[in-house]
Amino acid sequence: MSISRRTARRSARVLGVAAATTALALGVAGNALACNISEFSAEAKCDGSKGVITVTDKDASGTPATITVFLENNGADSKQVGEQDVVGSREGVTITFNEDWSPNAEYRIHVTAGKDKEHPIVDKDIADNLKTPSAGCSKDETTPPATTPPPSEETTPPAEESESPTPSPSESTTTPADTSSNAPSPAAGDSNLAETGANSNTPMIAGVAGALVVVGGGAVFFGMRRRGANSGR
Repeated sequence: MSISRRTARRSARVLGVAAATTALALGVAGNALACNISEFSAEAKCDGSKGVITVTDKDASGTPATITVFLENNGADSKQVGEQDVVGSREGVTITFNEDWSPNAEYRIHVTAGKDKEHPIVDKDIADNLKTPSAGCSKDETTPPATTPPPSEETTPPAEESESPTPSPSESTTTPADTSSNAPSPAAGDSNLAETGANSNTPMIAGVAGALVVVGGGAVFFGMRRRGANSGR
């Protein structure tokens, strides 16, 4: 009987140690699978010419979590950028917030994790606020610099059309005679008429004057003959 009691006691001790070891192992495993704030990380990136903020959840337990991003200004929340739900994995699950961030900006990332939102497992900020790079994302649209033509390409504006060039001293301003006329040349005897003008009244006046001279000469002639006759008597 004494041997049986000793054996029973030893068996009980062995079972107790085994149970304690199992409980400790389960506790450690449970703590290892529990969601922790250290499993969350954030980063400011560029998506083309626009800025984005990414948050990665590497919670192997797959505990549902809510991520909220705030823009900071002088240690206080300036605005809420956005809020998204995520279920992490051992490899990591990444969510993206569209935020065209400015250089050297600061953001606070808050994590709330747990199936019971009234009693969350995690309700903390990611350690150290996220600070954006000192250089912003490059823009696709750029304004080309203004170009100035070299001095050699400058041209003098043309003179106005209303201005007529000044003739040089050697140039003659006399209009040449029109030689294209088909009119016949005047005869030699008509040279005086050509000089005085063929269309004037000069021929008629000359004829009247000639007639008066003839009449006057005749009167003088007859007068002299009559005077001679009277003197002979």
